[in-house]
Formats: sequence, structure tokens, C-alpha cells
Amino acid sequence: MALQVEKGEGEEGWSSSCLAKFNRYLGMPAVGFEEQILFLLRRMRGRIEQKSQDREYKKTKSSASKSSRELKKLEWTETKIKDMSTGIVRSLEVGRHIDWRAINSRGAAGGVLVFWDIRVVELLEVEEGMFTVSCQSKNSVDGLRWVFTGVYGPVCRRDREVFWEKLGSIKGLWRDPWCVGGDFNMIRYPEERRRGGGLSMSMRRFTKVVEDLELRDYPLQGGPFTWRGRLNNQSQFRLDRFLVTDDWDKMFDGAMQGILARPVSNHFPILLEGGGLKRGPSPFRFENMWLEEKGFMDQMKRWWGSLIFTGSFSFVLDAKLRALKVFLKTWNKEVFGVIDTKKREALSQVEYWDELEKHSTLSLEDCEARKEAKEAYKTWVLREEISWRQRSRELWLKEEDNNTRFFHRMANVHSRRNWLSKLKVDDCWHTEESDLKNSVVGAFNKLYTEEGGWRPGVEGLPFMRLDSIEPEGLEVPFVEGEVFAALSDLGKDKAPGPDGFTMAFWLFCWDLVKVEIMGFFKEFHERGRFVKSLNATFLVLFPKKGGAEDLKDFKPINLVGSLYKLLAKVLANRIKKVMGKVISESQNAFVEGRQILDAILIANEDVDSRLKDNVGGVLCKLDIEKAYDHVSWSFLLAILKKMGFRERWIKWIDWCISTMKFSVLINGSPSGFFRSSRGLRQGDSLSPYLFVIAMEVFSSMLRRAISEGYLSGWRVSGRRGEGLQISHLLFADDTLVFCEESSDQMTYLSWILMWFEACSGLRINLEKSEMIPMGRVHNIEGLSLELGCKVGGLPSCYLGMPLGAAFYSSVVWDGVEERFRRRLAMWKRQYISKGGRLTLIRSTLSSMPIYFMSLFYLPRKVRLRLEKIQRDFLWGGGALAQKPHLVRWNLVCLEKRKGGLGVRNLALMNSALLCKWNWRFANEREALWRRVISRKYDEEEGGWHTRDVMGRNGVELWKAIRKKCGLLDGRLAYHVGNGQRVRFWKDKWCGDGALCESLSSLFSMSMSKNVWVSEVWNPVGDGDGWTPLFARAFNDWEIDVVERFLQKIHVFRVQREEEDRVI
Repeated sequence: MALQVEKGEGEEGWSSSCLAKFNRYLGMPAVGFEEQILFLLRRMRGRIEQKSQDREYKKTKSSASKSSRELKKLEWTETKIKDMSTGIVRSLEVGRHIDWRAINSRGAAGGVLVFWDIRVVELLEVEEGMFTVSCQSKNSVDGLRWVFTGVYGPVCRRDREVFWEKLGSIKGLWRDPWCVGGDFNMIRYPEERRRGGGLSMSMRRFTKVVEDLELRDYPLQGGPFTWRGRLNNQSQFRLDRFLVTDDWDKMFDGAMQGILARPVSNHFPILLEGGGLKRGPSPFRFENMWLEEKGFMDQMKRWWGSLIFTGSFSFVLDAKLRALKVFLKTWNKEVFGVIDTKKREALSQVEYWDELEKHSTLSLEDCEARKEAKEAYKTWVLREEISWRQRSRELWLKEEDNNTRFFHRMANVHSRRNWLSKLKVDDCWHTEESDLKNSVVGAFNKLYTEEGGWRPGVEGLPFMRLDSIEPEGLEVPFVEGEVFAALSDLGKDKAPGPDGFTMAFWLFCWDLVKVEIMGFFKEFHERGRFVKSLNATFLVLFPKKGGAEDLKDFKPINLVGSLYKLLAKVLANRIKKVMGKVISESQNAFVEGRQILDAILIANEDVDSRLKDNVGGVLCKLDIEKAYDHVSWSFLLAILKKMGFRERWIKWIDWCISTMKFSVLINGSPSGFFRSSRGLRQGDSLSPYLFVIAMEVFSSMLRRAISEGYLSGWRVSGRRGEGLQISHLLFADDTLVFCEESSDQMTYLSWILMWFEACSGLRINLEKSEMIPMGRVHNIEGLSLELGCKVGGLPSCYLGMPLGAAFYSSVVWDGVEERFRRRLAMWKRQYISKGGRLTLIRSTLSSMPIYFMSLFYLPRKVRLRLEKIQRDFLWGGGALAQKPHLVRWNLVCLEKRKGGLGVRNLALMNSALLCKWNWRFANEREALWRRVISRKYDEEEGGWHTRDVMGRNGVELWKAIRKKCGLLDGRLAYHVGNGQRVRFWKDKWCGDGALCESLSSLFSMSMSKNVWVSEVWNPVGDGDGWTPLFARAFNDWEIDVVERFLQKIHVFRVQREEEDRVI
């Protein structure tokens, strides 16, 4: 059967004919659905052609001729003022009540003008430099002093140290709150320029100076760059910024910086505005500090017991929580009180008794009263710290460590980063608060609404299925231990959903509320439902990058209600146990026993083999557009049924995903309230597992296309013949598809993507997807037109790790160092106690490079840089203020029991993490990554290690891992199964050491020193099954040794049906 099209014959007719045949092999419906299929095909081709036209337009725009470039250069120049005058300032029409100071330009560069309203601030002192003008001022209203420094940073590198020293001297000259602003002519991080790149020395130096001067860099609202220039604005940087000290930030609370319109200059004006964070009414949030109040549990018992409602358990719990909010708000206002007020009252009492003691002797009663006042003050300080810790979300650092200022600062940092003053939605700017909120709510309402149209079924696709017993385990009644274990695993301080209650509340009140909670779970088990109001959700927008200005640049995270969060966690704990039974080995996400690094290792080894074989190929990196948000519910439920899940479980999942309602939190205030008809929630414990199940359809389609010869995949060639075929790899929605240099394969892949979108609602993001040529690919631009994605190259990035890179290069680690410095830019030393700094280094800084160190060798140069960052942070030193390091770093890295501080030694950690791959190679015999490595590099006898990596087949990635294998030699112990892979004399399987070491005299007499355990075992022979052979008969004085030998091996038996393994 061939599909008929308007043109009949020709290329489109050929494509339709092939498509019909392809559909049959793929198992997709074709007969009777010709019009729907052609509509899908035209829709896909229309998107691809539109994206190709957009790219061609951008390419044409950027490829102007040299003559045009020279003409632009002649027509446009940047005007500099060599001699600033009052007349020029007045010509700016900034008003009559203005005073000013300036530094003149030097030729065609430089020039800074600072002016102010004399009715608002009074000038006290001025300090001028080659690149700066600094003004110390006093506010007319409150008399507070502060300093502003306007800068024009040097372009020449030799002048930059002079510039940094000048800023340091200004900080030393005045100790007042300080703000620095202007064109620094340099950037701090690679992402502050459009083309990206590596982390340069000038960036490191700039960041270090900002840290040492204790300055804060506000997030930039309205866009990531402040300068655009050269041909067609192809070069873009963030050269301009305001930097402030924390005391200046406190003085002008809620300050924020953003870019303004650029009418003429190649610089965008930036505006620093105080009091910009104006919030609307915030929803109720349970304060975990209330749990520290004496008698709070007794009060909770009275409240909870007084609330009487009738109905289902879910209805009663919902009603009680609503009523409890009212009690808590009243109690907080009338009894608990405002923290600042209570803390000041307690402090005034302490000061009263201290002052009284100066003039008279305190009685015993007075001493007791002073002691109570001090305890009260300490209590309120601790409660304040708990409150700010909960707001800051910096949960790595515990309270009771005097870090209140740090928690306060981090809460403000997060508020500024997430603040929306203006936003672009569907290419339209919105600045008014009501307009902005309505546009965002409308955009997400549309996003979560199912589009009409035909959804083909997947009955013809093959899937892995659960056996008859496994579904029963998913549907057994819920028990208290299971629910409490899930509750304990949930973060106590995580942001609450619409009900406002944290998981710390439920843990604290477990004995009080567990009867109702278990009734709620029983109700859900029997009826498969709960009241819909428990499934309300707050949708929060997190920027994906600095300077996010478009709604597309924000990631929606969902805050679900606490009771639903607990239910979803219990269901997720159940489904994750069977994921490996229904998810193919190409998917590495959310399946027990599989790791994200497995996919990265396989991809790099596959790319390496392809390049060394000098065979052309195409690697397709596919990104799913709005992955969680577009999943069709009916499609997902149909897949669950195909995989063998039973009706009760499917009914549970249906209720959990179909009763969602959303409000969008914008600047801390909820807006809108709408239902959804598609999508999964990021922040719901169930969503990752359900999404991986949805993506299994794509894997099934690819496997079917491979089996029928439409796609070929790549073979990871090596020492063992052809090698293993790899067609695709997935980690959730991050997808790699390995194809030959063939336009036909690209066409077939595009049809698979078309069918996958039609079935699931998921489609690729043409803007983020790319096609990477391997070896000699002659028509990569033509091949890319089949999918509509851009053309990339090596080295690339996959799952945040390098793909096809030079793994020994220090450039690979620039991103890790950048994250180090960015994190420290947020965590200022002066706000954290030394104990807090040490905790931060142990829990966070030392952990940040672990992802890279788990797969890549850490170069010595990089390690020394990272250790220096940690040392300077711990001891408080830096480039501008060197402080002594009180203890050598190698002692700091020792264990606490050995006198150290327990900080990770990066070199040892890197060796241990790489060594773990060798341990996994010995154990995970059926894992896909292990089979790839085994086929490529071959195995040593016994199969516990690969052979040494050398010559043409050597790739630096596995070569570095294999070198660490020596650390395991002599340390591995074996459990004997069939004994075919364990050496009788040389391996450690019997006791604490190898027999060749503990019984060296017998080993020297053995006839076969490399014999396997299975060769010494004979269950039908003498010697209780063990039959070792020796070169001669034993002497009388050797009998004791022989008896010890027999006693040692007597307790062990060979189990021929069991595999040997490492223990």
C-alpha cells in the first residue's frame, strides 16, 4: 500500500511510499489514516523548513563583506569628552540642583562623569585616579555616609594591576558602605560573553579582586550582556556592572540592577535602583522555628483535638490543615511574637542586669533573673537563625553555628535572582505587574493544555513487561513503616506547597497525626482517589542563566502540597524497584544499578572508535522541547498497560496526574488558578519515573528501525572483532542517536521523531538539538536539513561532561573552577564562622568536582588551583589581603581521628573514584557499559580487568582508569561460585589473604601455581572435594601445615550454578 499525495509521483510520492512501508515495519497504524499521516509529515517539514530559513537568515546577516565592515567603521565612532565642563553637564538636562565630578578621557578612551542631586546627598570628600572617581557622601535625610566609585577600567593588561590597587586603596581610605559602578572593560566568567570559551587568567583575577574587596555582584535584570558591537552586534559582553558591599546593600534594601534601552551607544545603560523588590501578599508558610517553642506539642494536641470534621480521611486532613493555619497565624501574632522585637527585649533585659551590677551587688534572685534573660536572648537568636536558614535553602550548614547573617544574605541573593521586574512572553515585553502576571499565567495555562488532534496508538510496538508477580507488589496495602520511611527521606526544610506545611511539621507531629495519615493512605489504596484540593501546586520560575529575560529562559519547578508529596514519594519508592524490568539498557536515568556516568563513558568510547576507524558518521544530539510539560496522559497510561501494570496502579497514577491545579508564584505572590490536561510536574517524586517510561517508546521505535535495517548505529570496535553495536543512549530526555552518513537514515530518523511526537506529544527542540559529523562527512549541511537542527562539532558536551575532548587538558576543568568561584561569590567569608567555612568546604566545595573526578583524571595544575581556592576561603586570605594559613593543607586533609580537619584530598579522591570503575568492571558483568569496554579492550584471564590499554586502541579516558587498577591488586576478595575465575593460590578467597602468602611452603611445592579453584575441586574424589596436586610427598614436620591448609579450605564449596564475584 502506498500513500497517495497531491503531487502523485516524484520525490514526495517516493517519500510517501517509503513512509507507508516504514510505518508497517515500525508497527504504527497506516491503513485508513493516510490524511492524518500526511498532516503530521507536512507539519514536521514546515517546522524544519522554518527553522532552516531562520538560520540561513542569521548566517546571511552575519556574513557581510569587508567593504560594508569598513563603511560602518567610518560612519560610527564613540564620542569621548577630553575636557568635561559645567555646560556639557547642563546640556544633559538633568536639572538645576546638580553637582558633579569627572575624570577626563585619555585620547579616544576613558572618561567618567558622576553627578548627584544636592538636595538628596551632600558631598564630603572626593578621590580621583587614573581610572576612577570616588565620592564620599552623606544622605540629607538620615545623615548616613556612603561612598560611590565610578570606573572606566583599563583596556591594556599592564594597567589593570594599577586599577586593582587603586580600588583596594579606596576601600582602605573609607570604611563606609561602598558602591562601585561603570565599564570595567573585562568580564568575570566565560558565560558573560556570547561565544563562551574558557576561563582566562584575567577572569580569575577579576573574580578574586571582587572577593577580596568583599563586593557583591547583583544579578542583571533584562539580559545577560551590556555591550554589543562589531559587525551586526556579533560580539556581546557584560562589561558594565555595579558592585556593592553588604553594608551598602543593607542601607539601600531591595536594590537591583538592570539594563535599559540602548538608543545610540554600543553600551546598554544600566540602572541601580533601591527598593525594587516590592512583594505582594505571601502565602502561609509553616516556620520550623515554631517547633523549638516550649509547649508547642501540647498546643498542637489541643488544636488538633479541637478540630472535628466528618467525611473521608483526605477531606478531614485538608479541612484540619486549613483550620490549623488560622490557629497558627493567630498564635504567632499574639503569643509567639516578632523575632526582632523579642530579641531586642531579651537583650535589653541582659543589658539592664549588667548595668545594675556595675553599681550594686546582685542578689541570688537577680542573678537568676539575669541568667534567664541570657537564656531567653540565646533562644531568640537561635530561632532567628533557624528562620533565615529555612528561607535561604542553604541546608548544608546547620543552625547553632552563628551563621544568621549568612543565611539572611543567601535568602536575599535568591530573592534577587528570582525577581521579575519585566519579562518577554511570546516576543512581547511586559513591565506592569498585573500585565506580567496575567501573561505568565496565560502562557503556562496554554502550555499545560492538551492540543487537539489524532494520537495514534502504540499497540504494534514491542515493550518489556512485568511478570505476573511484580505488579502485585506495587498494589499491596500501605503500612506505617513504609510511609514513615518515605517521610524521613523528604527534606524537612524544603520549600512548601500551597498548604504551607513543611515535612518537618509532619515528622514532629507524627505520633499525633499518624492515624489520619494512614487513613488517608488506606482511602487512596481502596478508592484510588483523594480530595482534589490536596493536589494543588505552586509553579515557581527559576532562571536557567544569568540575565534571563524571556519566559523560555526560565525553568518551571513545582511545589506540591505536603500530603501529596508524601504519597508521591511512597509510590515512587515502589515503582523504582521494577523500573529495570521495563526500561531498556540504553536508558540510564532513574533505574537502579545504572548511573549517569555510564552513558558518558559509552558515548566517549563510541566516538573514539569512530574517529580512530576513520569512518564517516553522524552523531545526533537531541533535546526534547518542554519535556515534562508536553507528555500526553492518555499515551502514558496506555504505555503502563502495555508494560504489564495493573488497573489499580494505573488508576492511582491517573488520579495523581489528572487532578493537578496550578498557581504561579511571581515575586513571592501566587497568581492565577488553572487546571492542566497534559504534562508532568518537575518536583513531583513520581514524574521522573513516569517520564522515563514515556521515553521508552522512543527507544522501542529506534530498536525496531535498527532490526529492520533502516538505521544502523555504530560499532565500538576494538581488540575483540567487530565490537558492540550502539544505536542510541538516553538519560531521561538527553538523547544521542548514532547514524551513518546517509540522507536516508536522517529521513527515517525524522519519521521516528514525527511518530513519537504524534503518540506522546513530545517533540525535539530544533534550536538546542545538533548534528555532529564524525570523520569525513561530505554533506553535513544537507543532512542537517532532514532534521532541521544545527551543525555542531567536537569537542561537544553531553550531560554536563565533555564529549570527544582531550581529557588530560586542563581546559576541560575550566567549568569546575568557574563553579567554585561563582559559589564563593555568593558565600562571602565574613558571614560564615570558621566552623561554617570548614563545613562548607567538606560538604560542598570538595564535592563540586566529584562529578568530573568520577570519570576524568584530575591534572595536577587544576588540583593545585582548586586547593588554593579552598585554602584561601578557609583562612580568609586572598590576592589583596594575604593572611597566614595556620595549618599545612596536607594536615587539613587528614582524617579527624588522625588530627586533621577531614577535608577531602582531591588527588586521593580522584584515584579512588577512577579505581571504582575497575571494581564495577569486576562486578557488573551484564551492564551495557561493561560489555562495551570488554569488547573494545578485551579482558585479562578471569575477566576481572581489561587488558592494558595501549597503541591504536588506547583512549585517554579508559587508559587513565585502567592505570588505577593496580590500587586494587591484593585488595580484592572473592566469593567463590563456580570457581572458574578465581585463582586457587594467588587470589584472596579463603581467609584474610591469598594462600600463596599464608601457606608459602605449600605453594612452593604446588604443581600448578596458576590453577583455578574449579580445577582443584572434585566433589566425587578424596579430600572432601579438594584435590590440590603437589610435587612431592609431605615430610612428618610438614603435617601441621597441611592440616591447617585442609582446615582452611574445608569450609568452602564450589557451587557450579553460581558465578564468582568480588566482595
